[in-house]
Amino acid sequence: MKNQFLILVALLALISCKQEATDIPSRDVVPSDVQLAYQQMELVGFIHFTVNTFTDKEWGFGDEDPAIFNPTELNVEQWVLTAKDAGLKELILTAKHHDGFCLWPSKYTEHSIKNSPYKNGKGDIVREFVDACREYGLKAGLYLSPWDRNHADYGTPKYIEYYRKQLSELLTEYGEINEIWFDGANGGEGYYDGANENRKIDKKTYYDWDNTIALVKSLQPNILIFSDAGPDIRWVGNERGHAGETFWSTISDSGVVIGGADTKYLNTGSPDGNKWVIGQCDVSIRPGWFYHESQDSLVKSPEEIMDIYDKSVGRNGVLLLNLPPDKRGLIHEKDIISLRRFKYILAKTFKDDLTDSAEIQASSIRQNQECFSPQKLLDDDPETYWSPKENDDHPELIIEFEKPVYIRVIKIQEAIRFGQKISKFRILLEDEEGEWKEIAKGTTIGYKRLLRLYTAASKLKLIIEDSYGIPGICEIGIY
Repeated sequence: MKNQFLILVALLALISCKQEATDIPSRDVVPSDVQLAYQQMELVGFIHFTVNTFTDKEWGFGDEDPAIFNPTELNVEQWVLTAKDAGLKELILTAKHHDGFCLWPSKYTEHSIKNSPYKNGKGDIVREFVDACREYGLKAGLYLSPWDRNHADYGTPKYIEYYRKQLSELLTEYGEINEIWFDGANGGEGYYDGANENRKIDKKTYYDWDNTIALVKSLQPNILIFSDAGPDIRWVGNERGHAGETFWSTISDSGVVIGGADTKYLNTGSPDGNKWVIGQCDVSIRPGWFYHESQDSLVKSPEEIMDIYDKSVGRNGVLLLNLPPDKRGLIHEKDIISLRRFKYILAKTFKDDLTDSAEIQASSIRQNQECFSPQKLLDDDPETYWSPKENDDHPELIIEFEKPVYIRVIKIQEAIRFGQKISKFRILLEDEEGEWKEIAKGTTIGYKRLLRLYTAASKLKLIIEDSYGIPGICEIGIY
Protein backbone atom coordinates (compact mmCIF):
# COMPACT_ATOMS: atom_id res chain seq x y z
CA MET A 1 0.00 0.00 0.00
CA LYS A 2 2.86 2.34 0.90
CA ASN A 3 4.53 1.70 -2.51
CA GLN A 4 1.28 2.45 -4.33
CA PHE A 5 0.96 5.74 -2.43
CA LEU A 6 4.52 6.76 -3.33
CA ILE A 7 3.90 5.95 -7.00
CA LEU A 8 0.72 8.07 -6.94
CA VAL A 9 2.57 11.00 -5.39
CA ALA A 10 5.29 10.76 -8.05
CA LEU A 11 2.72 10.67 -10.86
CA LEU A 12 0.88 13.70 -9.46
CA ALA A 13 4.18 15.60 -9.20
CA LEU A 14 5.01 14.76 -12.81
CA ILE A 15 1.56 15.88 -14.02
CA SER A 16 1.89 19.13 -12.06
CA CYS A 17 5.33 19.74 -13.54
CA LYS A 18 4.04 19.18 -17.06
CA GLN A 19 1.17 21.61 -16.47
CA GLU A 20 3.35 24.38 -15.04
CA ALA A 21 6.33 24.07 -17.38
CA THR A 22 6.49 24.38 -21.13
CA ASP A 23 8.86 22.51 -23.40
CA ILE A 24 11.89 24.34 -24.71
CA PRO A 25 11.12 26.23 -27.93
CA SER A 26 11.74 24.17 -31.05
CA ARG A 27 13.81 25.25 -34.02
CA ASP A 28 12.01 25.75 -37.30
CA VAL A 29 13.14 22.34 -38.59
CA VAL A 30 12.74 19.20 -36.46
CA PRO A 31 12.72 15.44 -37.18
CA SER A 32 9.49 13.57 -37.80
CA ASP A 33 8.56 10.79 -35.38
CA VAL A 34 9.60 8.26 -38.00
CA GLN A 35 12.98 9.94 -38.48
CA LEU A 36 13.53 10.09 -34.73
CA ALA A 37 12.85 6.35 -34.42
CA TYR A 38 15.21 5.66 -37.32
CA GLN A 39 18.06 7.67 -35.76
CA GLN A 40 17.61 5.78 -32.50
CA MET A 41 18.31 2.48 -34.29
CA GLU A 42 21.91 3.71 -34.80
CA LEU A 43 23.07 0.57 -36.67
CA VAL A 44 21.61 -0.73 -39.93
CA GLY A 45 22.99 -3.18 -42.46
CA PHE A 46 23.33 -3.57 -46.23
CA ILE A 47 23.18 -6.83 -48.17
CA HIS A 48 24.84 -6.54 -51.58
CA PHE A 49 24.06 -9.73 -53.48
CA THR A 50 23.41 -10.30 -57.20
CA VAL A 51 25.11 -11.66 -60.35
CA ASN A 52 28.21 -9.63 -59.40
CA THR A 53 28.82 -12.11 -56.60
CA PHE A 54 29.35 -14.79 -59.25
CA THR A 55 31.21 -12.69 -61.84
CA ASP A 56 33.62 -11.21 -59.27
CA LYS A 57 32.65 -7.66 -60.28
CA GLU A 58 31.49 -4.59 -58.42
CA TRP A 59 29.37 -3.17 -61.24
CA GLY A 60 27.83 -5.68 -63.63
CA PHE A 61 27.63 -4.65 -67.27
CA GLY A 62 24.08 -5.90 -67.73
CA ASP A 63 24.96 -8.70 -70.16
CA GLU A 64 25.09 -11.46 -67.52
CA ASP A 65 23.37 -14.76 -68.19
CA PRO A 66 20.87 -15.32 -65.35
CA ALA A 67 22.08 -18.93 -65.29
CA ILE A 68 25.22 -17.86 -63.41
CA PHE A 69 23.15 -16.89 -60.39
CA ASN A 70 23.15 -20.15 -58.44
CA PRO A 71 23.83 -19.85 -54.69
CA THR A 72 24.20 -23.40 -53.39
CA GLU A 73 23.47 -22.83 -49.69
CA LEU A 74 21.53 -19.59 -49.60
CA ASN A 75 20.13 -18.96 -46.13
CA VAL A 76 18.47 -15.59 -45.62
CA GLU A 77 17.87 -16.39 -41.97
CA GLN A 78 21.64 -16.57 -41.54
CA TRP A 79 21.95 -13.02 -42.89
CA VAL A 80 19.27 -11.71 -40.55
CA LEU A 81 20.50 -13.52 -37.44
CA THR A 82 24.10 -12.44 -38.13
CA ALA A 83 22.93 -8.83 -38.36
CA LYS A 84 20.73 -9.10 -35.28
CA ASP A 85 23.51 -10.68 -33.23
CA ALA A 86 25.75 -7.74 -34.17
CA GLY A 87 23.17 -5.24 -32.93
CA LEU A 88 21.86 -4.08 -36.31
CA LYS A 89 18.19 -3.05 -36.31
CA GLU A 90 17.49 -3.03 -40.06
CA LEU A 91 18.76 -4.71 -43.22
CA ILE A 92 18.60 -3.29 -46.75
CA LEU A 93 18.73 -5.69 -49.70
CA THR A 94 19.93 -4.81 -53.21
CA ALA A 95 16.76 -5.96 -54.96
CA LYS A 96 18.30 -4.66 -58.22
CA HIS A 97 21.79 -3.26 -58.73
CA HIS A 98 23.14 -1.41 -61.80
CA ASP A 99 23.28 -4.67 -63.81
CA GLY A 100 19.48 -4.75 -63.80
CA PHE A 101 19.22 -8.33 -62.46
CA CYS A 102 16.22 -8.61 -60.14
CA LEU A 103 16.18 -10.77 -57.02
CA TRP A 104 12.43 -11.12 -57.33
CA PRO A 105 10.40 -12.48 -60.27
CA SER A 106 9.46 -9.09 -61.69
CA LYS A 107 6.67 -9.10 -64.23
CA TYR A 108 8.47 -6.45 -66.26
CA THR A 109 11.79 -8.08 -67.17
CA GLU A 110 13.33 -11.45 -67.99
CA HIS A 111 16.64 -10.41 -66.45
CA SER A 112 15.70 -11.80 -63.08
CA ILE A 113 15.83 -14.68 -60.66
CA LYS A 114 12.97 -16.42 -62.50
CA ASN A 115 15.41 -17.36 -65.27
CA SER A 116 18.14 -18.59 -62.90
CA PRO A 117 18.78 -22.10 -61.53
CA TYR A 118 17.93 -20.91 -58.01
CA LYS A 119 14.94 -23.00 -56.92
CA ASN A 120 14.45 -23.89 -60.58
CA GLY A 121 13.35 -20.37 -61.37
CA LYS A 122 10.66 -20.38 -58.66
CA GLY A 123 12.65 -18.45 -56.07
CA ASP A 124 12.02 -14.99 -54.69
CA ILE A 125 14.84 -13.71 -52.50
CA VAL A 126 13.06 -10.42 -51.77
CA ARG A 127 10.18 -12.44 -50.30
CA GLU A 128 12.53 -14.62 -48.27
CA PHE A 129 14.38 -11.54 -47.08
CA VAL A 130 11.42 -9.48 -45.86
CA ASP A 131 9.83 -12.52 -44.21
CA ALA A 132 13.03 -13.34 -42.32
CA CYS A 133 13.48 -9.73 -41.20
CA ARG A 134 9.97 -9.66 -39.77
CA GLU A 135 10.30 -13.05 -38.12
CA TYR A 136 13.40 -11.96 -36.21
CA GLY A 137 12.40 -8.38 -35.46
CA LEU A 138 14.48 -6.39 -37.95
CA LYS A 139 13.18 -3.63 -40.18
CA ALA A 140 13.38 -4.40 -43.91
CA GLY A 141 14.70 -1.98 -46.51
CA LEU A 142 15.20 -2.31 -50.27
CA TYR A 143 17.64 -0.87 -52.81
CA LEU A 144 16.46 -0.36 -56.38
CA SER A 145 19.16 1.09 -58.62
CA PRO A 146 17.88 3.94 -60.83
CA TRP A 147 20.56 3.01 -63.36
CA ASP A 148 19.94 -0.19 -65.34
CA ARG A 149 22.72 -1.36 -67.68
CA ASN A 150 20.54 -4.17 -69.03
CA HIS A 151 17.33 -2.42 -70.00
CA ALA A 152 16.87 -1.43 -73.64
CA ASP A 153 14.93 1.74 -72.80
CA TYR A 154 17.35 3.24 -70.30
CA GLY A 155 17.87 6.92 -71.15
CA THR A 156 14.34 7.32 -72.57
CA PRO A 157 11.04 8.24 -70.86
CA LYS A 158 9.86 4.63 -71.25
CA TYR A 159 12.46 3.48 -68.76
CA ILE A 160 11.03 5.79 -66.07
CA GLU A 161 7.68 4.04 -66.53
CA TYR A 162 9.46 0.69 -66.13
CA TYR A 163 11.32 1.86 -63.04
CA ARG A 164 8.12 3.07 -61.36
CA LYS A 165 6.37 -0.20 -62.16
CA GLN A 166 9.15 -2.06 -60.38
CA LEU A 167 8.95 0.31 -57.42
CA SER A 168 5.22 -0.37 -57.28
CA GLU A 169 5.84 -4.13 -57.30
CA LEU A 170 8.25 -3.92 -54.40
CA LEU A 171 6.13 -1.50 -52.37
CA THR A 172 2.78 -3.23 -52.81
CA GLU A 173 3.59 -6.96 -52.82
CA TYR A 174 6.02 -7.32 -49.91
CA GLY A 175 4.34 -5.62 -46.98
CA GLU A 176 5.75 -2.71 -45.03
CA ILE A 177 9.19 -1.55 -46.15
CA ASN A 178 11.01 0.77 -43.77
CA GLU A 179 13.49 2.31 -46.21
CA ILE A 180 13.98 2.60 -49.95
CA TRP A 181 17.51 3.36 -51.17
CA PHE A 182 18.18 5.38 -54.34
CA ASP A 183 21.78 5.24 -55.57
CA GLY A 184 23.51 8.23 -57.13
CA ALA A 185 25.34 6.23 -59.86
CA ASN A 186 23.44 7.06 -63.04
CA GLY A 187 24.27 6.67 -66.71
CA GLY A 188 27.30 5.46 -68.62
CA GLU A 189 28.42 2.40 -70.56
CA GLY A 190 26.13 -0.59 -70.55
CA TYR A 191 24.78 -3.58 -72.42
CA TYR A 192 21.32 -2.05 -72.85
CA ASP A 193 19.83 -5.18 -74.45
CA GLY A 194 22.72 -5.54 -76.88
CA ALA A 195 23.22 -1.89 -77.82
CA ASN A 196 26.58 -1.85 -75.96
CA GLU A 197 26.86 1.90 -75.79
CA ASN A 198 27.41 4.87 -73.49
CA ARG A 199 24.15 6.52 -72.46
CA LYS A 200 24.23 9.74 -70.51
CA ILE A 201 21.29 11.34 -68.80
CA ASP A 202 20.55 14.71 -67.22
CA LYS A 203 20.57 13.85 -63.53
CA LYS A 204 18.54 16.94 -62.66
CA THR A 205 15.59 16.16 -64.91
CA TYR A 206 15.66 12.60 -66.28
CA TYR A 207 14.19 10.69 -63.34
CA ASP A 208 11.54 13.29 -62.49
CA TRP A 209 12.35 12.53 -58.86
CA ASP A 210 9.56 14.65 -57.40
CA ASN A 211 6.91 12.44 -58.97
CA THR A 212 8.83 9.23 -58.24
CA ILE A 213 9.13 10.21 -54.57
CA ALA A 214 5.44 11.14 -54.49
CA LEU A 215 4.62 7.67 -55.86
CA VAL A 216 6.71 6.00 -53.15
CA LYS A 217 5.05 8.02 -50.39
CA SER A 218 1.59 7.33 -51.79
CA LEU A 219 2.25 3.59 -51.68
CA GLN A 220 3.89 3.59 -48.25
CA PRO A 221 3.39 6.87 -46.33
CA ASN A 222 5.72 5.94 -43.47
CA ILE A 223 8.62 4.76 -45.61
CA LEU A 224 11.96 6.56 -45.35
CA ILE A 225 13.67 7.53 -48.61
CA PHE A 226 17.46 7.63 -48.90
CA SER A 227 19.29 9.57 -51.60
CA ASP A 228 21.88 12.32 -51.90
CA ALA A 229 19.09 14.81 -51.29
CA GLY A 230 16.82 12.79 -49.01
CA PRO A 231 14.01 13.63 -48.49
CA ASP A 232 14.37 11.59 -45.27
CA ILE A 233 17.92 10.21 -45.14
CA ARG A 234 21.02 11.46 -46.94
CA TRP A 235 24.46 10.25 -47.93
CA VAL A 236 27.36 11.83 -46.04
CA GLY A 237 29.56 12.23 -49.10
CA ASN A 238 31.95 9.30 -48.61
CA GLU A 239 31.90 5.50 -48.33
CA ARG A 240 34.21 5.35 -45.30
CA GLY A 241 31.34 5.66 -42.85
CA HIS A 242 32.54 9.03 -41.51
CA ALA A 243 30.28 11.97 -40.74
CA GLY A 244 31.90 15.37 -40.50
CA GLU A 245 33.38 16.65 -37.23
CA THR A 246 30.71 19.31 -37.60
CA PHE A 247 27.55 17.57 -38.69
CA TRP A 248 24.07 19.08 -38.93
CA SER A 249 20.98 17.00 -39.61
CA THR A 250 19.58 19.94 -41.56
CA ILE A 251 20.36 20.72 -45.18
CA SER A 252 18.98 23.19 -47.71
CA ASP A 253 16.83 22.36 -50.73
CA SER A 254 18.90 24.53 -53.03
CA GLY A 255 21.70 22.86 -54.94
CA VAL A 256 21.15 19.35 -53.58
CA VAL A 257 20.50 16.98 -56.48
CA ILE A 258 20.15 13.20 -56.37
CA GLY A 259 23.26 11.77 -57.97
CA GLY A 260 25.00 15.14 -58.16
CA ALA A 261 25.13 16.69 -54.70
CA ASP A 262 28.16 18.47 -53.23
CA THR A 263 29.88 15.79 -51.14
CA LYS A 264 31.58 18.34 -48.88
CA TYR A 265 28.23 19.96 -48.11
CA LEU A 266 26.59 16.59 -47.41
CA ASN A 267 29.37 15.83 -44.93
CA THR A 268 28.57 18.86 -42.80
CA GLY A 269 25.01 19.96 -43.51
CA SER A 270 23.96 23.45 -42.50
CA PRO A 271 22.46 24.98 -39.35
CA ASP A 272 20.29 27.08 -41.66
CA GLY A 273 18.97 24.12 -43.67
CA ASN A 274 15.23 23.97 -44.30
CA LYS A 275 14.94 20.15 -44.26
CA TRP A 276 15.75 17.60 -41.57
CA VAL A 277 17.58 14.83 -43.43
CA ILE A 278 19.34 12.18 -41.32
CA GLY A 279 22.96 11.50 -42.24
CA GLN A 280 23.57 7.85 -43.12
CA CYS A 281 27.22 6.77 -43.07
CA ASP A 282 27.65 3.83 -45.45
CA VAL A 283 30.69 1.55 -45.45
CA SER A 284 31.41 -2.08 -46.30
CA ILE A 285 32.99 -4.56 -43.93
CA ARG A 286 35.25 -5.45 -46.89
CA PRO A 287 36.98 -3.23 -49.48
CA GLY A 288 34.25 -4.08 -52.01
CA TRP A 289 30.49 -3.93 -51.74
CA PHE A 290 30.04 -7.41 -53.24
CA TYR A 291 31.80 -10.55 -52.05
CA HIS A 292 35.21 -11.33 -53.57
CA GLU A 293 37.21 -14.30 -52.35
CA SER A 294 40.42 -12.29 -52.82
CA GLN A 295 39.25 -9.98 -50.02
CA ASP A 296 38.81 -12.67 -47.36
CA SER A 297 41.98 -11.43 -45.66
CA LEU A 298 40.86 -7.79 -45.84
CA VAL A 299 37.78 -7.88 -43.61
CA LYS A 300 37.68 -4.85 -41.32
CA SER A 301 38.80 -5.63 -37.80
CA PRO A 302 36.43 -5.15 -34.83
CA GLU A 303 38.55 -2.19 -33.76
CA GLU A 304 38.19 -0.59 -37.20
CA ILE A 305 34.42 -0.99 -37.08
CA MET A 306 34.36 0.51 -33.58
CA ASP A 307 36.32 3.51 -34.85
CA ILE A 308 33.77 3.90 -37.66
CA TYR A 309 30.97 3.73 -35.08
CA ASP A 310 32.59 6.62 -33.20
CA LYS A 311 32.80 8.65 -36.43
CA SER A 312 29.25 7.93 -37.57
CA VAL A 313 26.84 7.34 -34.70
CA GLY A 314 29.20 9.30 -32.47
CA ARG A 315 28.94 12.31 -34.78
CA ASN A 316 25.14 12.46 -35.11
CA GLY A 317 24.83 9.94 -37.96
CA VAL A 318 23.50 6.42 -38.52
CA LEU A 319 25.97 3.68 -39.46
CA LEU A 320 25.07 1.55 -42.50
CA LEU A 321 27.40 -1.47 -42.56
CA ASN A 322 27.50 -3.68 -45.66
CA LEU A 323 27.66 -7.48 -45.19
CA PRO A 324 28.01 -9.15 -48.63
CA PRO A 325 26.99 -12.84 -48.88
CA ASP A 326 29.39 -15.13 -50.75
CA LYS A 327 28.70 -17.50 -53.65
CA ARG A 328 27.13 -19.99 -51.25
CA GLY A 329 24.59 -17.33 -50.30
CA LEU A 330 26.02 -17.01 -46.78
CA ILE A 331 27.79 -14.22 -44.91
CA HIS A 332 31.37 -15.41 -44.67
CA GLU A 333 32.75 -16.78 -41.41
CA LYS A 334 35.49 -14.13 -41.22
CA ASP A 335 32.92 -11.36 -41.44
CA ILE A 336 30.90 -12.98 -38.65
CA ILE A 337 33.92 -13.27 -36.36
CA SER A 338 34.70 -9.58 -36.80
CA LEU A 339 31.08 -8.58 -36.20
CA ARG A 340 30.80 -10.63 -33.02
CA ARG A 341 33.96 -9.10 -31.61
CA PHE A 342 32.73 -5.61 -32.54
CA LYS A 343 29.48 -6.25 -30.67
CA TYR A 344 31.49 -7.36 -27.63
CA ILE A 345 33.69 -4.23 -27.71
CA LEU A 346 30.63 -1.99 -28.15
CA ALA A 347 28.81 -3.56 -25.22
CA LYS A 348 31.90 -3.50 -23.00
CA THR A 349 32.63 0.15 -23.84
CA PHE A 350 29.21 1.34 -22.66
CA LYS A 351 28.57 -1.21 -19.92
CA ASP A 352 29.50 0.78 -16.82
CA ASP A 353 28.38 4.42 -16.72
CA LEU A 354 30.49 6.30 -14.18
CA THR A 355 27.75 8.91 -13.74
CA ASP A 356 25.79 6.31 -11.73
CA SER A 357 27.87 7.33 -8.70
CA ALA A 358 28.32 11.01 -9.55
CA GLU A 359 26.74 14.29 -8.51
CA ILE A 360 25.62 16.73 -11.18
CA GLN A 361 24.91 20.46 -10.98
CA ALA A 362 23.84 23.05 -13.55
CA SER A 363 24.45 26.78 -13.86
CA SER A 364 20.70 27.25 -14.24
CA ILE A 365 17.44 25.34 -14.72
CA ARG A 366 14.72 26.46 -17.09
CA GLN A 367 11.78 27.95 -15.18
CA ASN A 368 13.37 26.48 -12.02
CA GLN A 369 11.33 23.38 -12.74
CA GLU A 370 12.28 19.86 -11.67
CA CYS A 371 11.22 18.76 -15.17
CA PHE A 372 14.35 20.44 -16.55
CA SER A 373 16.80 19.61 -13.76
CA PRO A 374 20.25 18.17 -14.56
CA GLN A 375 19.22 14.96 -12.77
CA LYS A 376 17.25 14.15 -15.92
CA LEU A 377 20.58 13.55 -17.66
CA LEU A 378 21.23 10.51 -15.52
CA ASP A 379 17.85 8.72 -15.64
CA ASP A 380 18.41 6.69 -18.87
CA ASP A 381 15.22 8.19 -20.30
CA PRO A 382 15.74 9.92 -23.69
CA GLU A 383 12.38 11.67 -23.28
CA THR A 384 13.57 13.72 -20.29
CA TYR A 385 16.22 16.43 -20.50
CA TRP A 386 18.04 19.28 -18.81
CA SER A 387 17.52 22.78 -20.15
CA PRO A 388 19.00 26.05 -18.80
CA LYS A 389 17.35 29.43 -18.37
CA GLU A 390 16.82 31.57 -21.43
CA ASN A 391 19.25 34.26 -20.23
CA ASP A 392 22.05 31.77 -19.44
CA ASP A 393 24.41 32.66 -22.28
CA HIS A 394 26.98 29.94 -21.53
CA PRO A 395 25.18 27.15 -19.68
CA GLU A 396 27.37 24.82 -17.66
CA LEU A 397 27.14 21.38 -16.14
CA ILE A 398 29.51 20.11 -13.46
CA ILE A 399 29.83 16.38 -12.80
CA GLU A 400 31.67 15.39 -9.64
CA PHE A 401 32.76 11.88 -8.70
CA GLU A 402 33.34 10.48 -5.21
CA LYS A 403 36.95 9.80 -6.18
CA PRO A 404 39.08 10.21 -9.31
CA VAL A 405 37.97 7.99 -12.19
CA TYR A 406 39.66 6.96 -15.42
CA ILE A 407 37.64 8.18 -18.42
CA ARG A 408 37.80 6.70 -21.90
CA VAL A 409 34.57 7.95 -23.50
CA ILE A 410 32.09 10.77 -22.92
CA LYS A 411 28.64 10.60 -24.51
CA ILE A 412 26.41 13.65 -24.94
CA GLN A 413 22.93 13.61 -26.50
CA GLU A 414 20.69 16.51 -27.43
CA ALA A 415 16.91 16.44 -27.16
CA ILE A 416 16.67 16.57 -30.94
CA ARG A 417 12.89 16.37 -31.12
CA PHE A 418 13.15 20.15 -30.57
CA GLY A 419 15.75 20.45 -33.31
CA GLN A 420 19.53 20.47 -33.37
CA LYS A 421 20.79 23.57 -31.56
CA ILE A 422 24.25 23.26 -30.03
CA SER A 423 27.00 24.61 -32.28
CA LYS A 424 29.97 24.88 -29.92
CA PHE A 425 30.94 23.26 -26.61
CA ARG A 426 33.95 22.59 -24.38
CA ILE A 427 34.80 20.01 -21.72
CA LEU A 428 37.16 20.78 -18.87
CA LEU A 429 38.51 18.90 -15.86
CA GLU A 430 39.55 20.26 -12.49
CA ASP A 431 43.23 19.63 -11.84
CA GLU A 432 44.94 19.04 -8.50
CA GLU A 433 45.35 22.80 -7.94
CA GLY A 434 41.63 23.39 -8.43
CA GLU A 435 42.09 24.98 -11.85
CA TRP A 436 39.90 24.12 -14.83
CA LYS A 437 41.79 22.66 -17.77
CA GLU A 438 40.26 22.18 -21.23
CA ILE A 439 40.51 18.57 -22.42
CA ALA A 440 38.09 18.53 -25.36
CA LYS A 441 36.01 20.80 -27.54
CA GLY A 442 33.62 20.43 -30.42
CA THR A 443 30.94 22.02 -32.52
CA THR A 444 27.77 20.00 -33.13
CA ILE A 445 26.27 17.34 -30.84
CA GLY A 446 22.88 16.31 -32.26
CA TYR A 447 21.50 12.86 -31.52
CA LYS A 448 24.79 11.61 -30.07
CA ARG A 449 28.34 12.84 -29.69
CA LEU A 450 31.13 10.51 -28.55
CA LEU A 451 34.47 11.84 -27.37
CA ARG A 452 37.50 9.64 -26.69
CA LEU A 453 39.59 11.20 -23.94
CA TYR A 454 41.76 8.69 -22.02
CA THR A 455 42.17 10.81 -18.90
CA ALA A 456 41.56 10.75 -15.16
CA ALA A 457 39.39 13.26 -13.31
CA SER A 458 37.34 13.78 -10.18
CA LYS A 459 35.34 16.71 -11.59
CA LEU A 460 34.28 17.59 -15.15
CA LYS A 461 32.62 20.65 -16.62
CA LEU A 462 30.62 20.92 -19.85
CA ILE A 463 30.21 24.45 -21.20
CA ILE A 464 27.80 25.17 -24.05
CA GLU A 465 29.53 28.04 -25.81
CA ASP A 466 26.97 28.69 -28.51
CA SER A 467 23.58 27.39 -29.62
CA TYR A 468 20.63 28.30 -31.79
CA GLY A 469 18.10 28.99 -29.06
CA ILE A 470 17.70 27.35 -25.66
CA PRO A 471 19.53 24.00 -25.71
CA GLY A 472 18.28 20.75 -24.25
CA ILE A 473 20.47 17.75 -23.36
CA CYS A 474 18.77 14.44 -22.67
CA GLU A 475 21.70 12.18 -21.74
CA ILE A 476 25.27 12.34 -20.54
CA GLY A 477 27.30 9.19 -20.08
CA ILE A 478 30.89 8.76 -18.92
CA TYR A 479 32.64 5.43 -19.38
